Amino acid sequence: MQLPSPLTPFDVLCTPTFVAEGTARAVYPDTWQVGRGLFGGLVTATLVRALELATPDRPLRSLTAELFGPVQPGEVTLELSRLREGSAVTTTTIRLVQGGEVQAHGVGVLGKTRTTERDRVALKPPTPTPWREVEVMPVEPPMGPVFSQHFEYRPTGAFPFSGATVAEAEGWLRPKVPVTRRDAAFLAGCIDVYWPTIYLLEPVPRPMATIAFTFQPFARFEGLDPEAPLFHRAKLIAAEDGYCVEYRELWGEDGRLLALNQQTFAIIK
Repeated sequence: MQLPSPLTPFDVLCTPTFVAEGTARAVYPDTWQVGRGLFGGLVTATLVRALELATPDRPLRSLTAELFGPVQPGEVTLELSRLREGSAVTTTTIRLVQGGEVQAHGVGVLGKTRTTERDRVALKPPTPTPWREVEVMPVEPPMGPVFSQHFEYRPTGAFPFSGATVAEAEGWLRPKVPVTRRDAAFLAGCIDVYWPTIYLLEPVPRPMATIAFTFQPFARFEGLDPEAPLFHRAKLIAAEDGYCVEYRELWGEDGRLLALNQQTFAIIK
């Protein structure tokens, strides 16, 4: 089995190939790890892409996923099972299997457009420093996890392990290798690129892992500069017993909301 090049665009890496109805395969290269396993954003992006490919007339509206095993470079199998298909909404389960073990599981809700007359965003948009005025932060190894070498970071808030008193992370991001397809899967990967907000409070690095991931995309890129980065905003909601929950957002350069995400992290030690 030949692994893809590490320089393969992110949108290509997260696109599986269907080999039968309800079964797809993906192959991951080296250099996309964080800790003992693969970058979780690549895993969740693959789940999203597979769900949308299986139901092409209904965009993803919500994904709830659990990432309970470290995925390794190499081949994985995706197993999809439709729970219900209504007149407008389809609900599908998806499992990512590697080495005979389930390493991730998700449930996707995909739905047709119903109405647009009530479209609105209650969140106050961020007003960040324009991305061209923000210096690129060197996050590549050993400063950051292995996968970080594939992304450009322009933080506008506190840095990890800086002794901050508020656990809120902000900054611009984009893949270093340009993608040709920006959609829900692309957003699922990008929303996982920045560090956990609790790292801002920590004096030194410590291992953590995402164990639960809830994601809602608003993948409307029309009119956005395809070369402009996305703006990430996140804050710690609560922490207890070695687990913490944070809320994440992705915004376009023009202030449009692109995605929402809630993650539960396990503080490993």
